[in-house]
Amino acid sequence: MSKVMDAPETKAEVKKPKKKGRAKKVLCIILVLLVLFIGVTTLITVIGVQSGLKRAKSYKPVEYDQALPEFENYDNGCWKIFADRDIKVLQLTDVHLGGGWMSIRKDAMSMNAVAALVTAEKPDFVVVTGDISYPVPFQAGTFNNKSGAKLFATLMESLGVYWTLCYGNHDTEAYSYYSREELTEFYSSGEFPHCLVQSGPSDVDGEGNQVFNVINSDNLVTRSLVLFDSHSYVDGDYFGIFWKYDNIHENQVEWYRSVIEEATENNRSLIADMDAEKQAQYEGLKTVKSTAFMHIPLTEFRDAWNEFTENGYKDTENVKYNYGTIGESGKFIYCGIHEDSLFETMEELGSTDSVFCGHDHLNNLSLNYKGINLSYGMSIDYLAYSGIYKLGAQRGCCVLDIAKDGTLNAHNENYYQEKYLSQYAKEEVTMQVLNENL
Repeated sequence: MSKVMDAPETKAEVKKPKKKGRAKKVLCIILVLLVLFIGVTTLITVIGVQSGLKRAKSYKPVEYDQALPEFENYDNGCWKIFADRDIKVLQLTDVHLGGGWMSIRKDAMSMNAVAALVTAEKPDFVVVTGDISYPVPFQAGTFNNKSGAKLFATLMESLGVYWTLCYGNHDTEAYSYYSREELTEFYSSGEFPHCLVQSGPSDVDGEGNQVFNVINSDNLVTRSLVLFDSHSYVDGDYFGIFWKYDNIHENQVEWYRSVIEEATENNRSLIADMDAEKQAQYEGLKTVKSTAFMHIPLTEFRDAWNEFTENGYKDTENVKYNYGTIGESGKFIYCGIHEDSLFETMEELGSTDSVFCGHDHLNNLSLNYKGINLSYGMSIDYLAYSGIYKLGAQRGCCVLDIAKDGTLNAHNENYYQEKYLSQYAKEEVTMQVLNENL
C-alpha cells in the first residue's frame, strides 16, 4: 500500500511564525523602554521638585522697617487692606515654573529672579498676573501644574510676603492635571498663610475674581484693586495653537460695576457725615479710585498701539505714551479675539485709571488710552519662549506706588540692575533691543 506523504510546508509558511515572534520581541522592547523612560523621568521630576522646594525654602524673609498693612477677608474674594500710609504693590507676571524634569534649571532661575525682586522692593503686597505654572510637557517634562504652583507658593511663604494672583492661560492647560478650582483649593488650603487667593463669587464666570480695597483710618476706600480671570482659549482652540484667546465675560463686567459702585457709595456716605474740612480733604475719593489686573490684555491695548504706531509713534488725541515698548512680533498684542464691554464700563464709571496685564512676554509698554493707563508688567519667563533664558531686556517687575490719598504711580524695573541682589548667582544674558522705534 502506498504511503501518502504530507505536503511540504511552503517557504512563506515556515517564516510567518518567525515574523510574528520578532514583532512581539520588538514590541516588548519598546514597552520596556517606555516604562523605563517614564520611571526614570518620574524619578528625576520627583527629585527635581524636592530640590526646587528645598531651594524655595532657603530664601530669607524680607526685612521691613515699617508696620505692614492688615488684611481682612470680609466676603468671598473681597479683602480690606488697612493702611494709613503709602503702600507698595509689586506686579509679577508669567513666572512659568515648569515643575518637571526638563525645567529644573530654569525653574531655579525663575525663583531666584522672583526672590531678588521681592526682597529688594519690599512690597506690601504682590499681584501675579497669570502663568505661575507652565505644565507644557515637551518643555517642562510634566503635565502636573500643581508642581509649579507649589514651588511658587513655598517661595513666597519663605519670603513672608502677602500675595495673590489672576490665572493665566497656562496655569491650567486642557491636558494638565488640575483645574483652576483645584489649584485655588490648594492655594487657599491654609498651608500658605501669606497666599490670599480665593475662588471669588460663585455666580461670576472664572476663578479668582477678587477685589482688594485699601482702607484708611476714616474707613474710606482710597483705592480698589480688582482682579479678573481672563480665562484661556476659545472657539475650539483647546490647546492654544492658533492664539484664540478669551475676553472678560459680561457677568464679570457686571460684578466689576457692583464692586465699584459699592465702594463709591460707601465713600460718599461717609464723607457726607464729615465736617467741611474733611469733606474738602476727601473730595477726590467721592468716586473710588481703582486699578484692574488680568492676564490677557484687553482689545483696547491693541487699539491704542495701532493708533499710536499709525501716527508715527507719536501721541494722538486718544493715546499718550507713558513708557516701555512692544517686543512681540506677528500680531504684537495677543488680546482676546472677541469684544467685551469692560473698558467702556470703566469709562462710564470714571473710577478705574489703570489696567495691568501680562501674557505677552516681550511687551513692557504703557499707554494712556482715553484717560486710562494700559500697562504691561515685565515677565519672568525663562522657559516658554525659545531661547528667552538667554535674553534680559524683558525680565523684571512693575512697581505700583499707592499714596495714602489713593494716587497711583507705576513704573517697570529690569531685573539685571545692581540693586537686585541675588541669593544665588544671576545668569549672564544679552540685553537685546526690543523695538528700535521706541
